[in-house]
Formats: sequence, C-alpha cells, structure tokens
Amino acid sequence: MTMESISPSPAAAAEAWSPARGRIAVAGGVIALAALAVYANSLVCPFVFDDQPTIVNNPSIRHLWPLQGVLWPPASSGGASGRPLLNLSLALNYAAGGLDVRGYHACNMLLHALVALALFGVVRRTLVLGSCRRLLAGDSARESRASSLLHSDALLLALTAALVWAVHPLLTESVVLAVNRAELLAAWFYLLTLYGFIRAVEAPTGPRTTDERTFLVRGPRSRRPELHRSQVWYGLSALACLLGMASKEWMVSAPLLVLLYDRTFVAGSFRAAWERRRRWYGMLAGTWIVLGLVMVASRHRNDTVGFGLGISAWSYALTQCFAIVRYLALAAWPHPLVLDYSHYLVAGPAAVWPQALVLAALAAATVWALVRRPAAGFLGAGFFALLAPSSSFVPLVTQTMAEHRMYLPLAAVVVAAVAAVHAVAGRRGLAALLALAVGLGALTVRRNRDYRSEFAVWSDVAAKWPDSARAQLRLGILLFDDGRIDEAIAHYRRALRTEPDNPDALRSLGHALYDSGRLAEAIECYRAALRLRPDLAEVHNNLGIALVRTGRLTEAMAHYEAAIRLQPDYDKPHNNLGIALLQLGRMDEAAAQFATAVRLNPQFADAQMNLGNVLLQAGRPEEAIAHYEQAIRAEPDLADAHANLAIALAGEGRFAEAIRQCEIVLRLQPGNTRARRMLAELQALRPGGR
Repeated sequence: MTMESISPSPAAAAEAWSPARGRIAVAGGVIALAALAVYANSLVCPFVFDDQPTIVNNPSIRHLWPLQGVLWPPASSGGASGRPLLNLSLALNYAAGGLDVRGYHACNMLLHALVALALFGVVRRTLVLGSCRRLLAGDSARESRASSLLHSDALLLALTAALVWAVHPLLTESVVLAVNRAELLAAWFYLLTLYGFIRAVEAPTGPRTTDERTFLVRGPRSRRPELHRSQVWYGLSALACLLGMASKEWMVSAPLLVLLYDRTFVAGSFRAAWERRRRWYGMLAGTWIVLGLVMVASRHRNDTVGFGLGISAWSYALTQCFAIVRYLALAAWPHPLVLDYSHYLVAGPAAVWPQALVLAALAAATVWALVRRPAAGFLGAGFFALLAPSSSFVPLVTQTMAEHRMYLPLAAVVVAAVAAVHAVAGRRGLAALLALAVGLGALTVRRNRDYRSEFAVWSDVAAKWPDSARAQLRLGILLFDDGRIDEAIAHYRRALRTEPDNPDALRSLGHALYDSGRLAEAIECYRAALRLRPDLAEVHNNLGIALVRTGRLTEAMAHYEAAIRLQPDYDKPHNNLGIALLQLGRMDEAAAQFATAVRLNPQFADAQMNLGNVLLQAGRPEEAIAHYEQAIRAEPDLADAHANLAIALAGEGRFAEAIRQCEIVLRLQPGNTRARRMLAELQALRPGGR
C-alpha cells in the first residue's frame, strides 16, 4: 500500500493541523520584514565584479523591444547570456531607473524575501502532511507523539527555518551582487515548483467512484473549484519549473527532486508516484528542453564551462571536496566570507583527504537515510542535487569555488538543523534558534558594509584570500587609477605569484611600469602577455608606445599594425601609427591614419589635432582649423590644440581669434613661454597694437 492509501487525506491533514490564517500571515510578515531589514544597508552598494559586464556594459538591457534581443542577449552580456529571464528582469530594472543601483538592489531584496516565504510555505505544508509525521516518528509507537508535536509546532518550525535561512550571512553574496539575481530567481521558481506540487496533491486524488463522479458533475458547485484548483496548482508548478530553467542552469535537478519528494512524503514509492502522475512528470521533464535551448544559445559558455579548458575533471572534483566542506563550515560559522576564490585548485588528493572522507560519510549517510529515514534522506539528497551542477566534476574555470552556490542548498542544511534541534530540545530549542537568528542578522548587516565600494570589496577579498589573483589584480587597477602606482605594482606582482600565466595581470603590470618610467620591464611584461595571448590588440598598441620611447620605431610600427589587424575599429593604434609615419616623413600615409582614427572616434582629441597639424603643413589651413576646433570641443583643456589653432588662425590673418587662443593656453599653462612670446608678437601685429 502507498502512503496515499494509508494516510489521512492531505487536504484533511492540512485543514486539521494548519494554524489560523492570521498566525500564518504574521509569521510570513516577520520573515519578509527580516529578510528586507538585514539587507536595507545594501541599497547603495555599487556595481562590482560581474555586475559590470552583465549590467553596466550590457546593451541588451537598454530596451524592452524587440523582446528577442532581451531574451537572447549576446555573449558580451556576461552572466546574463543564456539566462533569458535574468536579462529580462535587468531590462525591466533599467527601464524603471536606468543604472541607479538602488533599483537593482531593491529588486534583489524583494526576491530574497519571496524565496524565504516560499521556503516557509514548503516546510510548513510538508510538516502537516500525515506521511511526514509518520516518517519523523520512525515507528507507530512514536507516531502519536510526533503528531502532537507537529500539530502545535509546525508553524514555529517553518518560521524558525525560514527566518534563520533568510538572515544567514552566507547568503550576502547572492543578494547584494545584482548579477546573482539568477540565484534568487532559480531558487524562487525551484521552491514554487515544489510548493505548487504540494498544493496540487492536497486536493482529492485517487480513483473516483461512480457516485463521486456523478456528484462532481451534478453536485454543488463548491466541489468543482477544489478539483479545478488541483489542476491549476499542477500547471503553476510546471510553469515555475519552466521559468526556473530560463533563470539558471542548476534548476536542472528540479523534476528529479519533485519525484523524490513525491516518493518520500506522498506516494511512498517511486513506482506509485510514477503510476499516479506519469503525465505530470512528463511535463516537468519537458522543461529540460527549454534548458537545452538556452544552453545552446549561450555557446560562449563553452569557453568557461566544460572539459579541455585547462582544468581536469579530477582536479576540479578534488577542489569541490574542499569547497563543499568549507561551505558547510561557513553555514555553521559564517567567517571568513570571501567574495572571490578566483581559480583556486587544490594541489592533489593528499591536500583534501579529510574533506573527501567527510563528503563520503555524508553521501553514505544520505543513501542510508533515503532507505531508513526518508525525510532526512530527502534533505541530504536535495543538498547534493542542488550543488551537483556546479560543484561536482564538470569544471567551471572562471570560479572554481563560489559562496553564492550555497544559496538554496543552505536551506536544506538549515531545515535539517532546525528539525534536529526541535527533536532534541523542543520549543526551547526553537526559541534559542530564533535568538540566534538575531545574531546572524546583525552579522549580515555588518557583512553588507564590505560591499560599500569596489575598493572595500577587493580589499576584503585580498585580506581574507590572498591567493585570489583576480582580487589582487582588481585592487591593483583601482590603486593605479588612484595614482598609487607603486602599491598597484605590488598587487600585480602578488597576482602573478599565484597565476604566473595571467595575461591581464601582465599587461596591467606593464602599464604601471611604463607609467613609472621602467620601460625595459614594461616591454618585457607586454611581450610575456602576448606570448600567452597574441590576440590582445591593446597590448600590441601599448608595446608599440613603449618601443617608440626606446627608439625602436620599426618594431613599434609592426605592433601598431598588428593591433589594427586584430581590431580594425580600434582608434588608438591608427593615431600612433600616424605619429610614427610622420617621424619617417611619410606625411600622406600619416594623414590617412589620422583620418581613420577620427572617423572611428570623432571625439578623439589627439587624433583630431594631429590631423590638423598634417593639413596645416600641407597648406590646407581652413581644414586644419576645423579639426583643431573639433579637438577643443572634445577636450577643452587640450593646450596644444589651442596653441596650434592660434598658429593656424594667425596664418589666416585672424589675429584677434589667435590672441584669444593664446590667452587660453596661458590660462591652462601659465609657464608656457612659447605661448607668451606668440601672444606678444600677435599683439604687435594686430592693427592698433595693444
């Protein structure tokens, strides 16, 4: 006999054991308010990390129509590529408030609260199922006591679990980073898939007698909506599963976990579950087609996920032993939390054998529990199923470890912990956990402050995980932009100690060394970067500039030409090649390069000025004047453009205008003796003298 045939009607059980709706509403309000309150200070946190390509530099969210462009964003859209629902939500954010970061954070906070409420609903409704009471009791002798406890404590258990999960600091990375909305969306739809299924099976099920069928057709209308609701809930569950597949890839396990839930809490066996709901499971399995389509559409992910990308499946699997045990430790003691572990890989089996033993023991306990303690086994299986897509053996080369992967898996850990505490200490244990939730919420508020600026973010990562090459590199870039070049160089070198073959670190170090006057070292860094990535047009251009400074003009021109071949619409190498050609006296070729640069970028002030210089030398002053004026419009404080414009105007006899340009030069550069001398000469030449 199946559980459905030996247990009370789930609908009757829910009706009998559900607290008053008012108490449920109050509990839900507490959960939602707590989830929002602990993240209130994150509203002003800036865009960081993957937020930049996914939001700030993502052109596909700048419009809502045509919808195809929003749902199928290009590869350059970062984390939104292959996640159409995420990109649509970001486009809605942009339509409402542009790049105002508060709107993106507010949306994430609201979604987090909705996920917490969905978790509350799933846990509460599971606890009041008759089959769940019997599973938790373990035998018939204890079933009555378990029923009594759950009768009075189901709401409190669900409230405690959802509240502890919602305020846990381990979730901050998922909620505060706007791009991690994909985690929130997938988690919400995952739980809604389960919730919809639970609500569907709460309605009357099983074979109907002739009298019942007649009653349903001809009887009171009050029965018809109830039966219709079952179909509606099945449909909503399937829709949630479909939307989850369009949110993030780890949703793939949802149909299987619903089947396991059915076997554990409703049908009693896989066979019974399949026989009763095979069409329903066919619908859920059909949502995998959507996932397959979005994965095919995001083909660029083949460069970041999969085999043959520099990380072996074995190395990645060993690293996940370390990662998962670390996640579990952070669930119990959330410190130190690290935003980015970069490309960390463990050295070998000897480095993680304790963690491997822990994982093996947990996996064995889960298998045992699935047979002997199915409710506990379901939580263990759910934990591993949710982590499997990202934390098994298929390498994700951009991030080998990431705390945001624990967003929904943490719910399984928390529910198991709350159930265990309740079993041991009853309501007093739950009261202690509610007090713990207050402390966890305070830690979350404190953790949010680490995201107050990009500099604070990467300083925090570098302090807690010095081997994060990405953190060291980003911190170096920020310091360089702030003019702290020596500090930037130190961080670039630290990144290279961890990842010697990191071309981004090499080119950034080369740029810093160039600015500090260490040309030979800069050239070597650029060459090393190009050995790793010969297709880096920017590095070819920068290497050319450094070579010019050391007198190697021919070599420099070769690199400018290489940059142009790699990226024909890159304006800077055209301008730099033009300067080199001028030095060789090849004026016409230089003019062509300058003209190309200004065509590609009319706001490129230096190129406009250089083209003006060539035209002035070629005896075309009017054209030269037009380009000088364009350079000044693009960059009003460009003193050389004002000075050259003064010369061109003077040559045309426009002395008053030339004088005005000299005065601007002297305001910008009071010590410019050439401009002062020219001003004196022009004032002498102007009719009427001074």
